[in-house]
Amino acid sequence: MKWSWKVGRFAGIDVYIHATFWLLIGWIAVSHILQGDPLAQTLAGIAFIAALFACVVLHEFGHALTARRYGIKTRDITLLPIGGLARLERMPDQPIQEFWVALAGPAVNVVIAALLFAFLAITNALEPLERLSIASGSFVERLLVVNIALVLFNMLPAFPMDGGRVVRALLAMRMEYTRATHIAASLGQGMAFIFGFIGLFTNPFLIFIALFVWIGAAQEASMVQMKSALGGIPVNRTMLTDFRALAPRDSLARAVELILAGSQHDFPVTEKGALVGILTRDKLLAALSQLDRATPVAEVMQREFVTVEQSEMLDLALMKLETCACQTLAVTQRGQLVGLVTKDNVGEFMMIQAALEKARTRGLRPLAPA
Repeated sequence: MKWSWKVGRFAGIDVYIHATFWLLIGWIAVSHILQGDPLAQTLAGIAFIAALFACVVLHEFGHALTARRYGIKTRDITLLPIGGLARLERMPDQPIQEFWVALAGPAVNVVIAALLFAFLAITNALEPLERLSIASGSFVERLLVVNIALVLFNMLPAFPMDGGRVVRALLAMRMEYTRATHIAASLGQGMAFIFGFIGLFTNPFLIFIALFVWIGAAQEASMVQMKSALGGIPVNRTMLTDFRALAPRDSLARAVELILAGSQHDFPVTEKGALVGILTRDKLLAALSQLDRATPVAEVMQREFVTVEQSEMLDLALMKLETCACQTLAVTQRGQLVGLVTKDNVGEFMMIQAALEKARTRGLRPLAPA
């Protein structure tokens, strides 16, 4: 994610802090200063936020490590002002797997809350809840209350939050996955509407949460529907076959000519028909600002790239595009380059399929077979 800084790597997973997270820290510090609080109290307020987000990170590791048990890797975990985001390479294949992955995060907060409660009980340090506030009261007890709040909030059946994913998993055990996602997304958007309405009269932050839930639910439902529609369609039906390729010895100037001559952004680099690299537009632009235009493509191209066989299904190709965070996949047949797949041409294929489907429902003869 852009504007994020890596703060560490734990259990093989990179942890990042987004730039906007520091705005939250700054807001906490300024709030204490404007209230005339002493430096010690200001630092205590910042420390509490840091402890809270440490619990959030553990929550996300609960998701990530449980997903790992099912062979699903986590690309990274990013801290945002609204919480944490663990980016899984893919969603679990089976509803029961998604059920446990979704529950694992809140379960971590339950364990943290139980440990904090045990500590307070042993030390006889429990205070009445009336004495607690966001900025005052027992540090440990406030952290206990916040972890309980995290569990309750995350388990709301507002897809795509954890509770909504649990609902989707339970529904998917009894019905088709796409329909289960549609129901869970509709439920999430309904709760988002309630959040937004309440936020108008109480806390404006609820409006922000409502927008997050509404957009997230819509995107998730759209993505699942697209993957379902692409299932069973081979890559060779949608791949680009009219494309330009470069040779390792070609210059950067040649790549510039090809970009300006057409709409292709990424170029496969081949040698005797075999794929040896990919030159992306971003790599080319970065190289042009630092190297001579006569520099061979071989010095700039990506030697690590993702490919897909032309006989594989299109939904798998789309998943690879999402996982590698790239714009273009090379399509091969027995090691030889035969085409390209991009997000744009997958989207165009979907639009054509939708138009043909409308033609069928109206009793028209399509111009081309679907």
